[in-house]
Amino acid sequence: MDGGPRVPEQRRAGSAATAETGTLRFGVLGPVRAWRGEKALGTGSPQQRALLAALLLREGRTATAAELIDALWGSEPPPQALAAVRTYASRLRKILDPGVLVSESGGYAVRGLGEGALDASVAQDLAAEAEKARGAGDLGTARKLLRQALALWDGEALAGVPGPYAETQRARLEEWRLQLLESRLDMDLEQGGHAEAVSELTALTAAHPLRERLRELLMLALYRGGRQAEALAVYADTRRLLAEELGVDPCPGLSDLQQRILRADPALAEPSAPVTEQAAAPVRPAQLPATVPDFTGRASFVADLSAVLSSASEAEGRVMAVSALAGIGGVGKTTLAVHVAHRARSAFPDGQLYVDLQGAGPRPAEPETVLGSFLRALGTADTAIPDSLEERAALYRSVLDGRRVLVLLDNAKDAAQVRPLLPGTEGCAALVTSRVRMLDLAGAHLVDLDVMSPDEALCLFTKIVGEERVAAEREAALDVVAACGFLPLAIRIAASRLAARRTWTVSVLAAKLADERRRLDELQAGDLAVKATFELGYGQLEPAQARAFRLLGLADGPDISLAAAAAVLDLPPEDTEELLESLVDTSLLESAAPNRYRFHDLVRLYARACAERDEDRPSEREAAMSRLLDFYLATAARVYAIERPGDRTVDHLQVTERSGQAFSDDGKALDWLHAEAACILACVQQSLAQGNLRRGVDLLLASKDLAESGASSLHYETATRVARDAADALGDALAAGRARVTLTQVLIKSGQFDEAAVQAQEAIALGKAANDPWTSANAPNELGIIAICRNDHAAGEAHLLRAISAFRDDDNRPGEASALCNLSRVLVSMDRVSAGIDLVQQGIAIYDELGLSVRLANARYALGIALGHTGRSAEALEQLTEALRIFVENRQRLWEGTTHFRIAQVHLSAQRAAQAALHAEQALSTGCIGGDWMRANVLTLLGKSLYALGQVDRARACWREALSIHEASEAAEAMEVRRLLNPLATA
Repeated sequence: MDGGPRVPEQRRAGSAATAETGTLRFGVLGPVRAWRGEKALGTGSPQQRALLAALLLREGRTATAAELIDALWGSEPPPQALAAVRTYASRLRKILDPGVLVSESGGYAVRGLGEGALDASVAQDLAAEAEKARGAGDLGTARKLLRQALALWDGEALAGVPGPYAETQRARLEEWRLQLLESRLDMDLEQGGHAEAVSELTALTAAHPLRERLRELLMLALYRGGRQAEALAVYADTRRLLAEELGVDPCPGLSDLQQRILRADPALAEPSAPVTEQAAAPVRPAQLPATVPDFTGRASFVADLSAVLSSASEAEGRVMAVSALAGIGGVGKTTLAVHVAHRARSAFPDGQLYVDLQGAGPRPAEPETVLGSFLRALGTADTAIPDSLEERAALYRSVLDGRRVLVLLDNAKDAAQVRPLLPGTEGCAALVTSRVRMLDLAGAHLVDLDVMSPDEALCLFTKIVGEERVAAEREAALDVVAACGFLPLAIRIAASRLAARRTWTVSVLAAKLADERRRLDELQAGDLAVKATFELGYGQLEPAQARAFRLLGLADGPDISLAAAAAVLDLPPEDTEELLESLVDTSLLESAAPNRYRFHDLVRLYARACAERDEDRPSEREAAMSRLLDFYLATAARVYAIERPGDRTVDHLQVTERSGQAFSDDGKALDWLHAEAACILACVQQSLAQGNLRRGVDLLLASKDLAESGASSLHYETATRVARDAADALGDALAAGRARVTLTQVLIKSGQFDEAAVQAQEAIALGKAANDPWTSANAPNELGIIAICRNDHAAGEAHLLRAISAFRDDDNRPGEASALCNLSRVLVSMDRVSAGIDLVQQGIAIYDELGLSVRLANARYALGIALGHTGRSAEALEQLTEALRIFVENRQRLWEGTTHFRIAQVHLSAQRAAQAALHAEQALSTGCIGGDWMRANVLTLLGKSLYALGQVDRARACWREALSIHEASEAAEAMEVRRLLNPLATA
C-alpha cells in the first residue's frame, strides 16, 4: 500500500455480535458513532467516545486502565480519572451487546465484532484489494475500490474526540487518507482523467500546500491538459514556498518532473494506461449525511414533510414534490431535513442526492458544478457531461426520468440557485433548506421553521447533558434553554460545553448565560458558534438592510410596529416596510403580525453587537433611540388628548420633534395604546438609562390608561419605580415629582395606601420645588382619594380643596371636575349628601361641556354612589350602569370591576340579594381599584348577599377570606367582618 502507515485491523475472532435489532457497527472515520442495524446508538459524552475509540483502534487487544487514562487526559488526568474510566465503560456496556466490552487484567477490550463492523477496517480491506487490482493492471477496479474506501470518511476522523491518543490517531488517519487519495489521483491521471483532476488537485494543494506529491500530480495534470506555463508556475510556487517555510529545495521527483516539462518529454504527454470510458450503468447514490442520534421533537414538521414526500412516491406519481424549509441560522433546518429524508429513503429506491449549496457563505455553489457532481453520482461518464448549465440541467432531468430519487438541497442561497437542480419528473422529490423564504419557487410547499418549544428544548438539552444532571437542577436547565432562546444550535453548544466539563453544574452554565453582553461569546464550542452562524446572514445584507438590522436591534420592546420602526430608521413607512420585509425574507427578522416585527432574542443581541461594532458614531445609535422615544411620547400624548379633551397634562409634557401617529377615530387610538403597552414601558426604562429622563417620565404620564386598565399594571408600576429612582439619582425635582404621582396612582389601584400616601406627600414637596403645576394639582387629588379609602373625611376634604384650587390656577378644567367628583364622595360619607350631589353635578357639567366620555364615567360613578346613600336606588343604578358601559367601552377593566361592586351595594340595600351576588361575583372575577383591600370589601359584600339567600356556609367562607386579607393589612374594615362572623360562630 505504497508504504503507508498500517491502520489496525479489528480482530474478527468469535461469532458476530448480534442483537434482535441487527449487527453492531462502529465509525471512527468521522465522529465516533455506533449503530445496531440501521439504528444509531448514543455514544455519550466526548470523553466516553474517546474511550470507545481507543478500544476500537486496538485490534481487540486489552488496554490497561493506565493506558486509557493516558489516552484520555495525558499527563494531567483529573483526580477521579480511574472512576471516570470505569463509569464510561459501564455506560458503554449498557449501550453495546453483551460480551462486546469486556474487562480483563484490570483493563478493557472490545471483542467479538463481525465482518465490516468498523469503518476503518473496511477502508483497509478496500485499499488492499485496490492494490491487488492495480498490480494486476485493472486500474478501473482499483480506482473504484479506492473511491469506496475514501467515501467512508465523514469529515475529520475522530471528530470532536478529546485526548492525546485521539489527536495522534487523528493525524495518522488523515495521513493515510491523503496517501489513498494520492494513489487514486495517480491512477486517474494514468487513465487520462487529467482534465477532471485539475480542480480537485488545485483544492487539495491549497489545503495541503507543503505536500509535494500533490503538487507533482497537479503539474502533470496541467501539462497533459496543454497548460505547460501553469505547470511550471506550480513548480516555481512550490520551490519558493518550501524555501520560505522549511528552508529546503523540492524533492528530486518534483525537480525531475520540472526538467521533463521544460524538455517537453514525449513520455509525459500521454497517460501510461489510457482507457476509453464506457457509458456507466445507472447507479444508486446514497449521499445523505448521517442523522443525529439525539434528534428531538419537531413531530408536526416531520409528519407534514413526510406527507409531502409520500405524495411523490405513490404509485401514480402525479407530482414532483418540492418542500422548502426556511428559518434563522441555527434553528435546525438541516437536521430536520436530513432526519425526514432518512425516514423517506425507502420511498425513493433509486437513490438520494445531497449537496451543501453554501448559500449563507460568501461563495455559494454554482449550479453547473453541482449538476456535474450529481450526474457523476448517477453514473454519467465524465466525457458525457456537457459544459453549459442549460445542457447539464437537461441531461440531469433526462437521467432522472423514470427513477424515484430524493434530492436534498441544503443551505440554498435563493430560488435561482435551486431551480436548475430540481428533478423535472414525477416520482422524484426535493427538499430545500435556506435562510430565505422561497416565495418565488413555483409550486413549492413552504415551511417556516421556528425555534423549539420549551419542552422540546429541555428534552434536547437532557439528551446531551444526561438525565441525572438535569433532573438535579431542572430550574437551572430551564433557565439555560430560555437563555438560548430555544434555538437548537445554541442549546446543542451549551449542552456540549456542559457535558465536556464534569466539574460544572447546570447552575454554573445558567449563570454564565445570564449575562446578555457575554451570552453570544459563551455560546461557542469547537467549530460551532451561534455568532458565526448569524454573521453569515449579516454579511450578505445590503448597506441599508444592515443599518436597519443594527438600529432596530437596539430597541428593548418584545416587537416593533412598522410606524415605530420608521421612526427609528428615520425613513418613510413605505421604504421602512420594504427593508423590514427583506429582512424577514432572510430570516434575520420575524413578522409577528401584520405591520409588526420582532427579533429572536439571540439575533437581537447579535444586532446590538453589530451596532456597537459597525456604527461609526455612537450618536447615531442614541439618535435612533431618541427618535423612538419621541414617536411613543408624541403618539401617547395624542391618545391622551383624544381620551381627555381639554386636559392640560399634554401641555406640560416635554416637547417632541415628531408629531407621532395620527388616528382616524378614538377606538383606534386606544387600540394602539394597548397594543404598544409592552413596547412603551420598555422604551421608558431604556430611555432612563440613556439620559432621556424627563421624556421617559412624561411617557408614563401620557400612557396612564395602561395602569388603569389593569392589564399592564405590574409592568407599569415597575417602570414607574425605576423612573422615580432615576430622577432621585439625578436630583431632578420635576421628574421625581411626576414619577411619584404616577406611582401613587398605581399604588392606589393595588390597595397599597400607606406607601401611596408617602409618595404623594413627597410629590407635593417636589412639585413646589420645581414649580410644576401638574404635580402641584395632581398630588393633593391623589391624597384625597387615599383619604376616601381610609375614611379620613377631614383630611380628604382638605386635600381635595387644595387640588381644586391648583387645577383652577392651571386652567385644567377636567382636573377640576375630577377633584369635584372626589370631594363629593367625601361629603356624602360625612352625610352632607345634598352638597355632595351638587359637586358631582358640577363635575358632570364640565365633562359634558368638554365632551369627555371616559372621565364622565367617573363622574356618573360618583353620582351613583351619592344617590345610593339617599336611598334613590333606581337613579343610582341608572348612573352606575351608564358608568359601567363607558368603562367597558374604554377598556378600563379595574374601574369596570369597581363599578360592579357599587351596583352590588345598591342592589343589596334594596333587598335584591341575588342581583347583588351576581355583580359581586363579576367584581371579583374582573378585579377592582384598590387591590386586595377592595377584594376583601367585595368578599364581605358577597357574603352578605349569600347570607341573605340562605347560603350561610358559603357566606362564612367569604367573610373568613375577607378577614384574613384585612387583618394582614391591619385595615379598619376587619372589625365589621368580625362582627359578621361572631353571630354565626355562636349560633
